[in-house]
Amino acid sequence: MRLRAAAICVALAVLLAACSTPDEDVPVSTAATPAPDMVQESEESTMKIRISAGGENFTATLDSTQAANELVERLPMTLDMSELNGNEKFCYLDAPFTSAASRVGQINAGDIMLFGDDCLVIFYESFATGYSYTPLGRIDDASGLAEALGSGPVTVTIEAVN
Repeated sequence: MRLRAAAICVALAVLLAACSTPDEDVPVSTAATPAPDMVQESEESTMKIRISAGGENFTATLDSTQAANELVERLPMTLDMSELNGNEKFCYLDAPFTSAASRVGQINAGDIMLFGDDCLVIFYESFATGYSYTPLGRIDDASGLAEALGSGPVTVTIEAVN
């Protein structure tokens, strides 16, 4: 039975290969090309930023997205961020970003996201959520972030790390 199944698979492969002929003008490549979503970022292309608040500095790693690229293009920036719900600081920006919002389900302390297309949010507590956000990146080590951001409005400076 296994031999018969293998023979059928080989026959189908031969038939399918015979049905298609390569275009003479298009070069045929034998190298396997990974799907775009399977390509991993190299360490060199990782975007890093520094977030300063309350006299503390935090390094963050940005995602490889259009919105994160747009954030880097606007740096440096100093923002007066407002408090919301005892778990986040937010600021509406002057111009919108390219957003790709989805329900993230879980927020982690240190997450940096867009709410809508023009509201930058830095989360300093972890919690479950039903809201949709466009992820931008995350603070590498969020220890002390809640204390640095404080319980009220805060001035935050964001700049690129060379």
